[in-house]
Amino acid sequence: MENDSPGDLLRDWRKRRRLSQLDLALEAGISQRHLSFVESGRARPSRDMVLLLAHSLSLPLREQNRMLLAAGFAPSFPERSLDDPALKPAMDAVQRILDGHAPNPAIAIDRHWNMVASNEAIAPFLEGVEETALLSPPVNVLRLSLHPKGIAPRIVNLAQWRNHVLERLKQLNGQFADPQLYALEKELAAYPAGAAQRGKRPAEAETIAVPLRLRAGQEELSFITTTTVFGTPLDVTLSELALETFFPADDATARFLRQREGRPGK
Repeated sequence: MENDSPGDLLRDWRKRRRLSQLDLALEAGISQRHLSFVESGRARPSRDMVLLLAHSLSLPLREQNRMLLAAGFAPSFPERSLDDPALKPAMDAVQRILDGHAPNPAIAIDRHWNMVASNEAIAPFLEGVEETALLSPPVNVLRLSLHPKGIAPRIVNLAQWRNHVLERLKQLNGQFADPQLYALEKELAAYPAGAAQRGKRPAEAETIAVPLRLRAGQEELSFITTTTVFGTPLDVTLSELALETFFPADDATARFLRQREGRPGK
C-alpha cells in the first residue's frame, strides 16, 4: 500500500479485511457517517480514534504505528532490535523454550521468516545443502526449504509441503500486506513443484496435519509443526517473532532424534 493519508490506509485495510463501512463502524461503535468522513479526509481522526479503528481491524502493531504517523501522531509501540537489553528477558525465554524442546528441532523466526535463534537439534535440516549461500545469515527458512539446491531435494513430499508453505504465505500476505513477503511468495512459487505422490496410503500423521517428510542419510524423518507467538506483546519486533517447533510424527523419527542426541530410548 503506497498511500500515506490515514483515510487511504484505513480504507485499504478495511477492504483487505473484506468489511463494509457499516461493518467496521458497528465493530468500532461509531457512526458510518463519521467513518466515511475519516476515510474521505473530511474529518481528522484523533489519536484514540486511530487506535480504536486499528484495533477493530486487528492491525499488526507495525501497521498501527504507520497509521498513527499518517495521522500526525507519534507511534504507540516501540520497535527494538533483538539485542536490545529491554528484549533480553523475552529472548532468554525464547532460547530456553528452544533448548527445552530438544531432542526435537525448534527455531525462532522474524516476520520475514529469517531464523534468529535455534536449538542444536535443527542440524538434520541443514545437512547436505548444496548452495551454501542459503545458510549465510540471515537464513530464510522458507527459501532454504524450497530452493532446488537447499533442502528441497531431501523433502520426500515436496509437492505437498510446497503447497502448504505457499498457502501459509498467501494467508500471511492477506493479514500483513508486507511487500517483502509478497516478493518471497512470488520467488518460492517459481521453484520446482516436485512430483505428486501417487498410489501411496497416507501415514497416520497426514490425516491430521501436513507433515514434513525429510531424508536424513538412510532414514526418512517425519515431523508435524506448531507455531507459538507472544500473547500480549507491546513491542513491534516481539510481536513479529514466532517459534516453529517440530514434533516427531512417528516412532522412527522420535527414536532417530533421541539416538542422535545420545539419549536412551527405544
